[in-house]
Amino acid sequence: MRKIIIDTNVFVSSFFGGLPREIINLWKNGEVTLCLSQEIVEEYLKVLTRLGLNDKKELESLTGLFAQGYNSIFTTTTPKLTIVKNDPDDNKFLECAIALDCKTIVSGDKHLLDIKKYIDIAIISPREFITNF
Repeated sequence: MRKIIIDTNVFVSSFFGGLPREIINLWKNGEVTLCLSQEIVEEYLKVLTRLGLNDKKELESLTGLFAQGYNSIFTTTTPKLTIVKNDPDDNKFLECAIALDCKTIVSGDKHLLDIKKYIDIAIISPREFITNF
């Protein structure tokens, strides 16, 4: 099964439909495995709450999927990197990819997309991911 990391902007955009929703549906349908770290999950939840997704039931459903390990793998330890200089907060996605031997990060973030590839980790847009899937 193909392992992927979904950047926060793609994850949050999935609530509004489009290609991000298709990618999340691939995860929910078991066609991809979502790679996660504590930092990534915390950012997902923080941004969703900040954007007004205060639907407790929906957030609980989401955190329940993460907690159950639903089509996902979780790392508790990651290396510390300083690859993304313009937005150091984005390093967590590369750190998680290295820790879990994940070869694909799906992102809409310019700082990550500008890197394109780090070692053997491809950083691609949602459109590239869907096209190549």
